[in-house]
Amino acid sequence: MVGAIASGRSGNLTPDQEMRLQEFWKVTLKVFGISVQSESAANSMSIRNGNSETASLDSQPQSEKKKKKRISLFSKKRKDGHEMDDADAGSINSDDKYGQRQNFQQALASQSPEELRKAFWGMVKNDHPDDLLLRFLRARKWDVEKALVMLISTMHWRMSEMHVDEDVLKKGEGGAAAESTSSNSATKKEGNDFMSQLKLGKSFLHGTDKDGRPMCFVRVRLHKQGEQSEESVERYTVYVIETARLLLSPPIDTAAVVFDMTGFSLANMDYSPVKFMIRCFEANYPESLGVVLVYKAPWVFQGIWNIIKGWLDPVVAGKIHFTKNIEELEQFVARDHIPKELGGDDPWSYHYEEPLPGENDRMLDELTRQQLLEERAAAIKEFETVTQEWIQGSVANQIMNQKRNGLAERLRSGYWRLDPYVRARSLYDRTGMIGESGRIHYYPAPRAVNGDHTLQGPLPAGHRPDELD
Repeated sequence: MVGAIASGRSGNLTPDQEMRLQEFWKVTLKVFGISVQSESAANSMSIRNGNSETASLDSQPQSEKKKKKRISLFSKKRKDGHEMDDADAGSINSDDKYGQRQNFQQALASQSPEELRKAFWGMVKNDHPDDLLLRFLRARKWDVEKALVMLISTMHWRMSEMHVDEDVLKKGEGGAAAESTSSNSATKKEGNDFMSQLKLGKSFLHGTDKDGRPMCFVRVRLHKQGEQSEESVERYTVYVIETARLLLSPPIDTAAVVFDMTGFSLANMDYSPVKFMIRCFEANYPESLGVVLVYKAPWVFQGIWNIIKGWLDPVVAGKIHFTKNIEELEQFVARDHIPKELGGDDPWSYHYEEPLPGENDRMLDELTRQQLLEERAAAIKEFETVTQEWIQGSVANQIMNQKRNGLAERLRSGYWRLDPYVRARSLYDRTGMIGESGRIHYYPAPRAVNGDHTLQGPLPAGHRPDELD
């Protein structure tokens, strides 16, 4: 039901779930170098080998603390009383599909507590911090240890592999457009590859389904293997997912993805981006998919689906529905919210508006950006302090939750003030879907561009005009 807070979310937690969240915050803050004394949390999970270890850790030099913390954060004992070695840990984590424990250990070894703390708060953006952590808890069935491994692994992926905040979002479309005119051939190709996917409208965000979830449409016929580099396809995928994250607002915390298979042929099949997309949603953007609708898949896709299905987590696979016609699609999306090109009544059609001169000028205003960052840092510090008090249970939970929710709202509104100074403008900012101060308009008023709503710029090589209909 639209408007209701789903279970396992901030504002709708059972006492046990709230305790798990407190435990998760405690170990997360500990990774950030912030110690929390909590008798109840300490008794409910064996993160360490006893209180004496924590006490001795606090009396050691910082360099020794960091080393010991990374060794013993998940130290456990076998039944014979000896510490578990790597082989033991490997047997426990045999379901580690994406090598997240290794990424977790690598992150702890290569990044300082403050770097990890900064990465976490950079990932929070306009989220309630609790809701971000709760995604990882739900994905790992409320197992705090596994949730922490997943969280830190995701932060490592964002920082060291995809460079989400410092590259993908900071450069954005304007950066890619500039790169497409570079004298360096490799840089120019990456810029062109990224921009061509936007101009084609290989995927786009538009409207909501019956449950109020923002929709991402993927026009599979527009992808051709090898047409863009694998790196640019992955970069584009992350860019779309991150932009879609900005459209989420409680109680809506998941998106709907519609794969339009109209006109699909084997020439459009490319397993590498499919695997990357699956990894994104299973490992790095947990609990972000509400539903996946595969629309008008031809018979040739049946064999391909049998392969893909084998790669999917059963929970993710359970969210996928095949819709053969407009009537079946209408079970999930109101007909007047289905674009005409898919057979619906929504007259909207995709067109790409090029980056505008000066649209990212605020990113050059270092003074204002620094001031806003300092304001956010102060709010973060206050949230962490109040969260420590909440974990310690020194004040009634209801009072502490009110304080924490108020600070979370301060962080959310503060992010939107900061946003134009750290994130390059996107198509969805230019069209008004993402408005000033984070106001989201899923159906912004149409605006004529050069007198029409057609694709701007030349049609990329290898594509026909009818593919865009």
